[in-house]
Amino acid sequence: MTLAARVLIGLVAGLALGVILAPADAGAGAALVAWVEPVGALWVNAIRMTVVPLLVSLLVAGVASARTGAVARVGGSAVGWFVGLVGVSSLIGGLLARPLLGLLGGTSARASDFITETATSEVTLPPFRDWFVDLLPSNPVAAAADGAILPLVLFSVIFGLAAGRIATDDRNRIVAGARAVGDAMFVVIEWILAAAPVGVFALALSLAARTGASLVGAVAGFVATTALLVVLATLLLYPITAAFSRVSLRRFARGAAPAQAVGFSTRSSLATLPVMMEEAERTLGIRPEVAGLALPAAVSLFKYASPVVRITGTFFIAALFGVELGLAETAAVVAGIAALSFYSPGIPSGGLFVMAPLYQAFGLPLEGIGILIALDIVPDMFITGSNVTADLAVAALVDR
Repeated sequence: MTLAARVLIGLVAGLALGVILAPADAGAGAALVAWVEPVGALWVNAIRMTVVPLLVSLLVAGVASARTGAVARVGGSAVGWFVGLVGVSSLIGGLLARPLLGLLGGTSARASDFITETATSEVTLPPFRDWFVDLLPSNPVAAAADGAILPLVLFSVIFGLAAGRIATDDRNRIVAGARAVGDAMFVVIEWILAAAPVGVFALALSLAARTGASLVGAVAGFVATTALLVVLATLLLYPITAAFSRVSLRRFARGAAPAQAVGFSTRSSLATLPVMMEEAERTLGIRPEVAGLALPAAVSLFKYASPVVRITGTFFIAALFGVELGLAETAAVVAGIAALSFYSPGIPSGGLFVMAPLYQAFGLPLEGIGILIALDIVPDMFITGSNVTADLAVAALVDR
């Protein structure tokens, strides 16, 4: 049985048992929740444990090796399309996700026991002078310990830029060390994901026991919202490609269909790369040297549909846990998720692990990431199908 199937079973079992026990405020139901809840908290702590080393290692390795990385190998046109299309996806999520969630019932549940807990962690913006001064940490280790993510990010970028200017051998050792740390953290994440069925069961049970059947309706609303928004974002690629490339709308649709089918079923853009290469050259008429350069870079860097789904998930979790996100916080979250989409590791639900620093910065509970991992099976199918469509679109746009 696959991990996705086990996680789905854990989610369904936790929701079903939680609904049966609701409201778990006294008696045997409350006692059972009290025993199960620490298991979910332990799993969330394991996720939290990976945040700082994973973030720092990705940034240092990526910035220090930028001259030989995928960004340098693709043309400026491809990078421009990557950024522009991620902006389109993020805009769709930022503008439409919240109202559509409300319309489809994705905001109907409240984890009432967590609302008072998270209310104290709602974002309060410091005076601009203090915020500006604190951007550069006087002690990066203390910033990591305190969860000051933005100063830690800036330090990591500065360190990576400096490492890129030193002697080649020394730079290579730093990059290799950072990548080794990142690879080790990916192994830890694989272990955490292996325990996901148990952690998800515990989280779903405790939440459903407090919210009752309304959580089931909210989950359905969230999944439906993500599917609709990803389909909308994917459909926008067709007229963009037809307008700005040599490929007609009909030919692009015919060339993208096989890659979409493989991507949707495998949930892996990398596994779809051979099909994309074949369709790009044979059906879309893209030059081999362009396809051979743009498509591998796109698979490595470009996660077109990820922002719209992650933004929707963030609004869903904020509503579930009673965290208010104002206009400024919403704009910052949307921009942060758009930027983090380029750092998504190539593992199942890897983009959700990378989002943990953003959740910490805006007072969103990391329990929410555990819930989103459990719900990511269906959205990830749509994400992958849309991503491979966008990869082919960029190759066609760059070929022009």
